[in-house]
Amino acid sequence: MSGRESIIRPSVCLMPSKWLGHNPPRPMFLSSELHRQHLEVTRRYFLQLGAVGVAALKPLSAWADSDQALLDEATADLGYFTPQDDFGTVERGDPLPYQLPLAKRLEVGLERETWKLDVVPDPESNPLMGNPLSRAKGNALDFQALLKLGEKHAVRFLKIMTCNNIGAPLGMGLWEGVPLRHVIWATKPTANIRRVFYHGHHNNDPKQMFRSSLPIGRVLEDPPGDNPVILCYKLNGQWLTGKRGGPVRMLVPDAYGFKSVKWLKSVLLTNNYQANDTYAGGNNDIDSWMKTMSRFHYKPEKAKAGEPIPVTGWAQIGVGGLSKVQIWINPKDNEWPEDDPYFTRAPWRDATILPPPTRWGGDLPGGRLPDNVRFFEGNGQPKHWPMRYTLAHWATLLKGIAPGNYDVRCRTIDLNGIAQPMPRPFRKSGRNTIQRFSLTVEG
Repeated sequence: MSGRESIIRPSVCLMPSKWLGHNPPRPMFLSSELHRQHLEVTRRYFLQLGAVGVAALKPLSAWADSDQALLDEATADLGYFTPQDDFGTVERGDPLPYQLPLAKRLEVGLERETWKLDVVPDPESNPLMGNPLSRAKGNALDFQALLKLGEKHAVRFLKIMTCNNIGAPLGMGLWEGVPLRHVIWATKPTANIRRVFYHGHHNNDPKQMFRSSLPIGRVLEDPPGDNPVILCYKLNGQWLTGKRGGPVRMLVPDAYGFKSVKWLKSVLLTNNYQANDTYAGGNNDIDSWMKTMSRFHYKPEKAKAGEPIPVTGWAQIGVGGLSKVQIWINPKDNEWPEDDPYFTRAPWRDATILPPPTRWGGDLPGGRLPDNVRFFEGNGQPKHWPMRYTLAHWATLLKGIAPGNYDVRCRTIDLNGIAQPMPRPFRKSGRNTIQRFSLTVEG
């Protein structure tokens, strides 16, 4: 995968055209599907609060495409996963690989019947491999051989797809594939290997190539509690479509989307200690692992004094996990000290992190998870929630707010007790700056 926020043409992060140019008051950061899902889960949350919650929920109706439909679904289970067709996309390629005529896709290996993967030494370094896999030798890894490995080694896990230069989720999914390490070991590597370089189909045009890389250690071993880097061929139990990077893409669970290159074609083992990532240009951080951060979703501009004010949002759970989402409402005339730019001394209050869904959606049969999803119990419940590298919804009611003009902010606290946006709030390393909106409470 390769990309950025607006629709440009790379294969790294995803965002649909329907996100552009839609009219307020719909929030700017979620696709229509994630927006609908968020309304469903937060509506149920407020309904569970009783009469006060129902009254507080009324402003949400103004955001609905169909109020009655959403009311009818108020007790329905949340469809947490994003169907493949609803994932956003930012793509690279001219023409786009999956839009090539079928005959051409078959010719270049963009269909399951003809897909092949080279796993070879980098010709510009001196890695030692006893059994390289290549088209030239006639032993490249094909799709059936990959599935054969999958019979023994396939894994399934949850991951949010997001881009380090976009402050928005692009889709939540259940991904399936074979850990890359099993293919690497099949090539019998012996020495002088520091990194793994890889790229996807690029129409034989070097200018269109999108490259990424990983340390060999991250490929061969997983930190405890983390998922492996996989050669991914299924999303939400269905074959990975061409638009999603199929037949096979790299999938790096703990990283932003630019590491999960689509239309995978070549893997090179190298003794080069330097990354060769296309994304290293433009001041991007190529080792920027996913951060924990929160964003607003429903954020009313006006409210009446004496009425509870619903505020909702979502959190991306990164490497540090998630322990809390917090809210701070601050009068606009209360200037904050310049020596506390991240508001560490502010009187933050905890919001409610909503529980996992019981119906997962995403076109899964019956909305149910298949067996053997990593970090889930046999009864289909997560071993812990929220889960790293996923999305969690949150909600709160602001009560007792006097008339006036306010700034409302949200942040996360990770499992290490570190507050957003620390330690790295910088652009192009994963957006996690503290978000703010303005609220007027009328008397």
